[in-house]
Amino acid sequence: MSRALALTAAAVLAFLHLPLAVLTVFSFNASRFTVWEGFSFKWYAALAQDTRLIEGAWNSLLIAAAATIFATAAGTLCAYGLWKRRAPLLTGTLYLSLVTPEIVTGVSLLAFYQFLFRYLDIRLGMHTVILAHVTFSVAFVVVVVLARLRTMDATLEEAAMDLGATEWGAFFRVTLPALLPAVAASALLVFTLSFDDYVITSLVAGVDSETLPMVIYAMARRGVNPAVNAISALIVVGLGFFILAAERLREP
Repeated sequence: MSRALALTAAAVLAFLHLPLAVLTVFSFNASRFTVWEGFSFKWYAALAQDTRLIEGAWNSLLIAAAATIFATAAGTLCAYGLWKRRAPLLTGTLYLSLVTPEIVTGVSLLAFYQFLFRYLDIRLGMHTVILAHVTFSVAFVVVVVLARLRTMDATLEEAAMDLGATEWGAFFRVTLPALLPAVAASALLVFTLSFDDYVITSLVAGVDSETLPMVIYAMARRGVNPAVNAISALIVVGLGFFILAAERLREP
């Protein structure tokens, strides 16, 4: 049984990571096609000169970082409020936002922005993309952090306040340190979801806020550019080191 489970786990991991390995290998291929013609860094050099890909990657990083900060902070406080005071209806609406198709969320956000544009001098841009990403990411943070809160003993905060701590002091000194693994996990999830999103972003982005998925999709419609393999490999390696570092910090 243990050998069968190990083989199953290995097969699943291979299914998940083999395409990434192939992409990384072909980012060093001298040919622009999927036929190996020799080892080369030419596509990384081409990437360094492709201003559109670099600008798209930079926009994606800025949007993902801002969305992660705001969504993690708001979601953590929202989960704490739902933990302190039960609100089944509100919790249910959060789960509803998780299963709503992205195209529906994107269209509804676009309609909301157009409604605001009638009264405010606002145009689509980086700010509208960040707000959209925060909107669909908050629910993920609430679910992750709330699951951790439900395993905690609420009397720990009460004991801290009995010893002279304020409500905020008890939260920052007792509850928040216990929540840090869940907060870090939800932040990584939000960053990944934001960086990867295409459908919602394509509906609410302005002319100066084109993200990397939008750039790659536009390039793919005209033919595969091997520079995309290079930047994808850099993203996979960078995020991999980031996740390993976060996991190392999480260990006691």
